[in-house]
Amino acid sequence: MAVTIKDVAALAGVSPSTVSRTCKNHPSISRETKERVRRAIEQLGYEPGFQAEQTEEPISRTIGMILPPSYRESFENAFYLEAIRGISQFCNQHGYINTVITGQDDKEILGAVTAMVKSGKVDGFIVMYAKQNDPIAEYLYNEGLLYVVIGKAHKFANQTVYIDNDNVLAGQEATEYLIQLGHRRIAYLGSDSNLIFSADRKNGYQLALMQNGIPVEPRYIAETQFLPEELGMQIHDLLEGEDRPTAILVSDDLFAVALERACIEAGLSIPGDLSIISFNNSLMARLTSPPLTSIDINSVQLGYEAASQMINHIENPNLMATKIIVPHRLVERHSCREYK
Repeated sequence: MAVTIKDVAALAGVSPSTVSRTCKNHPSISRETKERVRRAIEQLGYEPGFQAEQTEEPISRTIGMILPPSYRESFENAFYLEAIRGISQFCNQHGYINTVITGQDDKEILGAVTAMVKSGKVDGFIVMYAKQNDPIAEYLYNEGLLYVVIGKAHKFANQTVYIDNDNVLAGQEATEYLIQLGHRRIAYLGSDSNLIFSADRKNGYQLALMQNGIPVEPRYIAETQFLPEELGMQIHDLLEGEDRPTAILVSDDLFAVALERACIEAGLSIPGDLSIISFNNSLMARLTSPPLTSIDINSVQLGYEAASQMINHIENPNLMATKIIVPHRLVERHSCREYK
């Protein structure tokens, strides 16, 4: 079996990214660490790939920001814009530049990331989403590249730097809020559970129901990608029938806007016939009619902390992987009311 960068890292007692930067003779690695890694490379007979360089190179001071694969939703979702604002703010303060990487699918994004790595003009990547079995995160890990995830790492969690909210707790608290208003028929409308934040928010929703003796009804749970036709069908299924929910927890303001539009078309008033609580507290939540009660996940702070950790690990490569939880808060507006 071929020797991998992880084998070298384990023998040398460092991270794979430290091995990668030692192979590139990166100036941020101490002489002592370089010698230890090189002894491990020689002992194991490891042959570095295309990342290895023979000459000393300065830190490029460039960070790649990887958006999820999408035709359009990433550019319409205010969460990513706010997180990028936080990243840019910290980078500007510390003399780093950043560049956005995205594409229509994982293959296109992976090609762009690989090209940047080969150019040697990037110090690390901020992956601005977390999903199960993500080939981008797996590539970054296997190549020993430095990366930070905004969200909860699915694989290699102990070796991954990530910045997240406690989405289980946030989903639980949002559902508890509706329960305290007297609602018992509470539905959940969210993204595909392949996205970890949505899966966690749904888990919090289910936990709150069970803790309050309310059965979890599968027919009240709708999960979909943000595709207009599919989303429309899911919303229609939730709203039809005499025992339709009296309140809906929505995983994202984008979905909540689509839900409000569907309610108008169905002749349902908000919050008279249906209470809605959503996530992100974006501009859309404030501009809808009525304005949405929403969980503010502090998107700018998530980006700011991700950039902070990225630069800290670039300049201090022997640090252990850090996990940071950014607090959330409930912002009450006019889309929820007591149910009697």
